[in-house]
Amino acid sequence: MASTQDAWYISLLGLAEHFRTSNPPDIKSCIQCLQAVFNFKPPQRVEARTHLQLGNILLTHTKNIDLARTHLEQSWCLSQTINGFDDVKFEAASVLAELFEQQGQPTHSKPILRKAIELSQHSVYWHCRLIFQLAQIHATEREYEVASSLLGVGVDYAQISNAAYTRVLFLLSRVMLLLIDKKIQEVLPLLNQAGHLVDSWTGSPHQKEYLKVFFLVLQVCHYLMAGQVKSVKPCLKQLQQSIQTIMAPTWPDDDTVCGTAPGESFVWLSRQQLYVLVYLVTVMHSAQAGYMDKAHKYTEKALAQIDKLTSSEEGGPSGVSGSVVSSGASAGPRGGAALAWRLRMALVEHAALCRLVAGGKAHALHEIARAAHLLSQAPTPSTAAAHTPQLHCLLGLYAMSMNCMEAAEAQFHTTIHMSQERDLCMFAKLNLAIVYLRGRRDDDLAQLMEQVRPEALPAYAHGLRAASYYVLGLQAFFQARYNEAKRYLRETLKMANAEDLNRLTSCSLVLLGHIFLSINNSRESMNMVTPAMQLASKIPDVHVQLWASAILKDLYRLAGDTERENEAYQMHCNFSQALLKDHFQASQLPQHALVHWTAGAPPALPHHPHHPA
Repeated sequence: MASTQDAWYISLLGLAEHFRTSNPPDIKSCIQCLQAVFNFKPPQRVEARTHLQLGNILLTHTKNIDLARTHLEQSWCLSQTINGFDDVKFEAASVLAELFEQQGQPTHSKPILRKAIELSQHSVYWHCRLIFQLAQIHATEREYEVASSLLGVGVDYAQISNAAYTRVLFLLSRVMLLLIDKKIQEVLPLLNQAGHLVDSWTGSPHQKEYLKVFFLVLQVCHYLMAGQVKSVKPCLKQLQQSIQTIMAPTWPDDDTVCGTAPGESFVWLSRQQLYVLVYLVTVMHSAQAGYMDKAHKYTEKALAQIDKLTSSEEGGPSGVSGSVVSSGASAGPRGGAALAWRLRMALVEHAALCRLVAGGKAHALHEIARAAHLLSQAPTPSTAAAHTPQLHCLLGLYAMSMNCMEAAEAQFHTTIHMSQERDLCMFAKLNLAIVYLRGRRDDDLAQLMEQVRPEALPAYAHGLRAASYYVLGLQAFFQARYNEAKRYLRETLKMANAEDLNRLTSCSLVLLGHIFLSINNSRESMNMVTPAMQLASKIPDVHVQLWASAILKDLYRLAGDTERENEAYQMHCNFSQALLKDHFQASQLPQHALVHWTAGAPPALPHHPHHPA
């Protein structure tokens, strides 16, 4: 029979749960019942568990973060000395560390998690979960070597503990961090090892398919980071087929995929999140390959999926007991919201880029304004800081398209100054070189070109190296060094054709056409401009179409073909008028003021949540 003290505790706990699950929930009464437990001087175990329950309820249902933190700290402090009290002890540590991280105090999170990891070596589930969490915090802080080392410890621990599924999750998470850190030489052996483990998997077929999707996402990202748009196609096709398998109605939920083994209760992302991620990498591929309409279509579908995802997550937390985190998303509904924000931001950034290529400056500006608005809703200050340089780079590209060269220069300088991403800085510098070229700033250009010459770029960066040859060709063209220009542009064409980089191909062809026209070689000029126009129409790239139609007009005039000259002239006028109209529309928008923003938070602007196509 329960003691009087036990009866009081059980009654108060039952009453608290009744108030919590009422419709609507009576959170105030629930909290009062739990607080009343302390009046009976309960045993240490009961006190620690009640502090944890109060901390969780205050976090979930109120804005009283300080009080929640106090309860969690007391729970963690009390439970550390209690043997066999794992769920309370390690949940308190995990939630408290997550709270500190969300408040921008990761230095407080790290010692808590290190201590919890030290205490949890006997518990496979908690030891793995806490390693994942600490690795994620280090990754968010860009301490990639520490994070990678921790995940390496996780690989070994999971292997010793016979947690084969979790071992592969640790391994793939480590590959992901090495990709983020651009440690490409270290990526390949680990990626191959993971691929072999997935291929030879003899466990649950559901776990195998799930691990295969994770592996394929990383393989696709590996190719896309290098600008290898053609080489990635077989992997991307496999990934798209695998995600369809996972999204089938007969596919079990995430808890079932994890299985019942205590050390394997993890997923990297839920299947709905994976679905959006596959859309995103498809958008990235289409944008790099130069299929702007396709990229736009998939962007809209992905954004609709994120809306569904966030509305379902607001309905209640996921049933998954733990999650392997990407750099920025953490377990539970709060982490889900952070991931949804990142996915949405990446999609909007790509949408803006595609609009700029297709000649829709006003549409692009609306997308850039959407991205600026999203920055104000970033889950953490560090997340906002990581995305701000990309927004400045987009504004630089927009300013270039509007012939606002001073603003473009300022935006690219801001990107270079703020960003810690080497590839983004190189991309900004290549575009800044074009700004200097157009402004005839030879001294500034010469200094900058030393930093972005193909041999100065990383060996893996196929796309950036091809773009560097194009800028060198453009520079030689401006200086009337035509033979040198042709040599550089042929190098660009060779690299672009090898990997289906259609935009670079069309730009190189039209510039070669212009060069041949300048040296009175009409036949070769026509051989370059005709495929450039066809490719630009397919993308579509209105700026290349405008350029190519002007050259065609001159070529037909030289050939004495008046009818085709008039057709080309009319085509040129149509492109020119469409661009001028769009230019005027964009210049009149209040969002155009963003081109002058180079510091602090973006200025407040009218927000259009979704601009129609």
